[in-house]
Amino acid sequence: MSKAVKIQQSTEDGLRSFFESLLQNKTVKGIFTLRKTNDEGGISYALITDVEDLKNAVPLYPQMPTNAGKILSDFTLLEPIQEPVAAVLRPCELRAFTELVKRNHGNLDNVLLISLTCGGVLSLKSLRGGNGTKDLSSYWESVGKADLAPDIRETCNTCVQFIPQNADMVIATVGQKDMDKECTIFATTPKGEEYAQAAPGSTVSEEMENEKTQALMDKRSEQKATSLETFKNNQSGLKALIKTFAPCLGCHGCRQVCPICLCHLCDFDSKTLEYQPVNVRSELNQKGGLKVPPGNIFFHLGRMSHMAVSCVSCGMCSDVCPVNIPVATLFSTVGDALEKVFEYVPGRSLDEPVPEGTYKEQEFVEIGEQ
Repeated sequence: MSKAVKIQQSTEDGLRSFFESLLQNKTVKGIFTLRKTNDEGGISYALITDVEDLKNAVPLYPQMPTNAGKILSDFTLLEPIQEPVAAVLRPCELRAFTELVKRNHGNLDNVLLISLTCGGVLSLKSLRGGNGTKDLSSYWESVGKADLAPDIRETCNTCVQFIPQNADMVIATVGQKDMDKECTIFATTPKGEEYAQAAPGSTVSEEMENEKTQALMDKRSEQKATSLETFKNNQSGLKALIKTFAPCLGCHGCRQVCPICLCHLCDFDSKTLEYQPVNVRSELNQKGGLKVPPGNIFFHLGRMSHMAVSCVSCGMCSDVCPVNIPVATLFSTVGDALEKVFEYVPGRSLDEPVPEGTYKEQEFVEIGEQ
């Protein structure tokens, strides 16, 4: 059983009341969360420090304009945050931040990590053109029933890690049919319990994981197994890879939004791998033709070799791809295999060392070394 706070308001209004209490009591300096930027449905992440601005906060809005773990990494890369801040992240964003902290690309000091049992998010493409204000009633109805929500990204429909790990507080949404009347916030760490005292509600003991969250877990597990099997059947082998990445424009947008691609200068954007006229001539002479832009498969496979073991399957890469390449599905397929090989789930634990820097004697025996 976990300690939880019940606030007799809708889930979103209850959260605003909680955040208002934190700011008014100066328990935190700011709230890092999603907020509305205009009346046309614009949504972005923001650090809210004024109680008055909380009216625009939409912490549960099913959209990821970017991976918030990457933003928190940028906030805390040079030095820890000096005054306490509460940050609302979805589970995959939280796992991304955990991976970055383990690589010394972020700091947890003075950060209250708040997450939620996640029903998934809508694709950025579905929200373009002023569609950000679309009716979400069917989405929230599905989340309340612990069902697969309509119109969410494929990555979300196959995500089995929608219950947060490493969060101090967790907002209950999956399987919560009374979200229009009640807000439930679980305190999952001593720090979370301390901050929960500022919440305007009553304290209860309750299970965060229950029959309803298990029901969604089962549905997504089935969806994931089907998706991976279909992808493996259709995309395995070099010819399939060539076909998959053939539409790639070489924009490298997938790298730009990936929270785990953390190099200051990517080798693929450097002079080292820039195609020179002599390369063009050589390839034309050898093959009689040249794909433009060149080197796309090399780029994707190179990126995969660097970060697939730490991919948190946030889906941002597929979300921003202008030619709809299923980058996230491919990386998730590879990542799923690597999880089994290394017995490592990205972002699961701060104490679990990353595989790239971990060496075990039996590994050498497995590859034939004596």
